[in-house]
Amino acid sequence: MLRKKLIAGNWKMNKTPADGAALVAELVATVGKQTDVDVVVCPPFTALDAVAKVLDGSTVKLGAQNLHPEASGAFTGEVSAPMLRALFTTHAIIGHSERRSLFGETDAFINQKVLAALKNQLKPILCVGESLAEREAGTTLKVVQTQLEAGLQGVSKEQAAALVVAYEPVWAIGTGKVATTDQAQEVHAFIRGLLVKLFAEPVAQRVRILYGGSMKPANAPELLAQKDIDGGLIGGASLEARSFVELIRAAAAIK
Repeated sequence: MLRKKLIAGNWKMNKTPADGAALVAELVATVGKQTDVDVVVCPPFTALDAVAKVLDGSTVKLGAQNLHPEASGAFTGEVSAPMLRALFTTHAIIGHSERRSLFGETDAFINQKVLAALKNQLKPILCVGESLAEREAGTTLKVVQTQLEAGLQGVSKEQAAALVVAYEPVWAIGTGKVATTDQAQEVHAFIRGLLVKLFAEPVAQRVRILYGGSMKPANAPELLAQKDIDGGLIGGASLEARSFVELIRAAAAIK
C-alpha cells in the first residue's frame, strides 16, 4: 500500500499570531492547493486561531503541539482536546522528547493524551526516540519499543488507523546531527514491525512513521526515499516558508 507522505511543522515556542499568519499565508500561496503530500503546521496555542483563519480553504491542516488528557477542569495553563477541536485542529503532537525531558512527561501520561486525542477525533503524532546515551549503550530499539507500546496502551485497531508515529533520535534534534539513512530506516522498520504485532499487518501498513531528527532540504530526498519513512516532523526548517516548501516538494517527488 502506498502511504501518502506527511510533512508536519513543529514551530515549538516561536511566532506570534501575526508572524504565524504571515508564514502560513506564504505556504498557502505556494502549496495550499496541492494534494500529493499531506501538510500540517503546529503553531503555539496562542497562534492557532490566527493560523486557522489563513488556512481555511487550503489543503494545509492545523496541528497542536500538546494537549491535556482531561476535557476541562482545574488545570491552570493547560489546553484540552475539545478546545483544540473548536479551532479546527486536526492533529496533535504528543510525547515530544522536549515534553518528556523538560517537563517530566511519563509514558503513562502520554498514553492518556493519545487516548484523549483519539476520543476527540484528533490524529495523534506520537513521538518516540532515544537519547545519545541510550544510542551509545545500544538500547535504541528497547527504548523505542517501551515508549511505543506504553504510549499505545488501550488503542484499538480501528483507532490505530488515525495514528501517526514520529521517530526522533533525541541526539539529532536541533544539533545538526542526523541519523544516517540506514540508522533511520532501521528504526522505522522496527516500529512498523511493532505496529504489526500490536494491530496486525493491514493497519500497520496504513500508519505513517515520520522522521523527526533535523530533516532539511539537503538530506530529505534520501531519507524520504526509504521504504518505511513516510515523511518528517520538522522543527527549525518549518519556521521559514522556503525551506518548508522545499521539504514538501522533496516528499512530492518520491514515487
